[in-house]
Amino acid sequence: MARVSSEATWFTPIRLLVTFSLINFINFVHRGAVASNGVNGSPKICTPSGQCTPGSGIQGALNLSNFQDGFLSSAFMIGLIVASPIFASLVKSYNPFRLIGVGLTVWTFAIAGSGFPIDFWFIIACRVLVGVGIAPFVSIGAPYIDDIAPLAQKATWLGIFYTCIPAGFSVGYVYGGLVGDNLGWRYAFFGLAIVMSPFAVIGFLAKPLKLKANANLFVDTGCSPTEMKKASSSGAETSVSEAKGVFAVIALHELCFNLLFLNSNDMTIRNLPFISYDSTGNDGAERPVKEEIIDQDSKGPSKIFVMASVQAHSSRFVKDLKVLLLDKVYVVNVLGNIAYNFVLGAYSYWGPKAGYGIYQMKNADMIFGGVTMVCGIVGTLAGGFVLDKMTSTISNAFKLLFAATFIGAALCFSAFCFKSLYVFIALFTVGELLLFGTQGPVNFICLQCVQPSMRPISMAMSVVAIHVFGDVPSAPLVGVLQDYLKDWRKTTLILTSILFLAAIIWFIGIFLYKGGKSNGDSENQVAMVSKSNETPVVDEMAIERTNSSSAKP
Repeated sequence: MARVSSEATWFTPIRLLVTFSLINFINFVHRGAVASNGVNGSPKICTPSGQCTPGSGIQGALNLSNFQDGFLSSAFMIGLIVASPIFASLVKSYNPFRLIGVGLTVWTFAIAGSGFPIDFWFIIACRVLVGVGIAPFVSIGAPYIDDIAPLAQKATWLGIFYTCIPAGFSVGYVYGGLVGDNLGWRYAFFGLAIVMSPFAVIGFLAKPLKLKANANLFVDTGCSPTEMKKASSSGAETSVSEAKGVFAVIALHELCFNLLFLNSNDMTIRNLPFISYDSTGNDGAERPVKEEIIDQDSKGPSKIFVMASVQAHSSRFVKDLKVLLLDKVYVVNVLGNIAYNFVLGAYSYWGPKAGYGIYQMKNADMIFGGVTMVCGIVGTLAGGFVLDKMTSTISNAFKLLFAATFIGAALCFSAFCFKSLYVFIALFTVGELLLFGTQGPVNFICLQCVQPSMRPISMAMSVVAIHVFGDVPSAPLVGVLQDYLKDWRKTTLILTSILFLAAIIWFIGIFLYKGGKSNGDSENQVAMVSKSNETPVVDEMAIERTNSSSAKP
């Protein structure tokens, strides 16, 4: 009989928030470093007479065009886009912290490999693996923060977590500039790999808190007690047959993944019972009875179990995806976020070069890094705090998104119209401050418009969408636009105007949701998630059935 260990976890809510925030911070330091002039560098320039000035950084070392350089920035998104839905589906079946540990290990080796580029395609492959490595954390991190946050401070806690995005980017600009200019751009990657490696170890060793997405699910199957009850209602023979398939898949999963995803203290899955139900009790309630035992030590899994496992995960993913696509609130929120990230993604990558091209900034990395850090930290925290003060509802979140994005877009657009560097910095700073205020509200909507069990896949598909249609194409497309116009001012004005589209889309969202509280956030649910984890799964099923029977008239 499977039991969850009652051993106390090291992770308190505050420790989890700090740990996840640091991981998020390091991830975005890496992205800022890649975009910095010190690491990214400049291409080789040749005059008509044949005299050439050697390039610097990655672009100079590999002799990349602006399009190739932009693709280099976006390459890790390919791995992230492909892997995020997979890990989001697996989180319902496997230990979430082990998934994070596996991902961060891949991330660490891929970042280190980025410092040894043989050619353009080698570093592209490393960048893709970087995306694969961060995918489980992207899918799981925000739902964990939402689970542990106090009910009245959810937006604020999400704001703290997402503050690490602009803070990491800005520190990455400075870090990349300092390390790249003094030690060489390769050492910037080596340093990041060393800093992230302890967090990969934590992912394998630490005993995690429960996640709502899999708190009440069978280990390795994703089948809830309710789903098993429905399966048994069609008759004892059908129930036993289906249960055999379910627990056979469990046996296979333990055989293949126990060492990778489960701590020896987490749970045991040997000698699992198949369950059918008997309603012969005096009170008429159905009780679980052991029908048969599978001992995975004596019987090896067959290929049909592998097929059953793949089919189960694929079916669940397709079902969840359909739910998301039919949710108007979710779709509108993601569409606005796509337009928003198209602009912010291009800002983050091309900002220092555009600043140097328009205003001849001598220390573009430092200026953009400083502005991004101040605006990102203050703006992101303020966005979550203001939403909580407004009463954190989905409708209020859309109102805040519209107002902050529209005014911020107007200020940033105006900033690029002025020739004075000081006027530009003043207007652009206030504009970015407002734009970063959207980080808490937009992710609050993404988490709260779906049920708790859907939150990992909700975040994963949101990440996939904003990258596929947002910041992945934006960097190379802006590079192509600049190659054509050869005028950074015109390029940035065209780019900034897309923010108005994001504001309009989020304005529509205000009228789509009229409810009050979001899905699944009640004191009762919090109590359910934090209840004693010593109760066996089968006992929980029996309790649920007894309660259901007693509630009938």
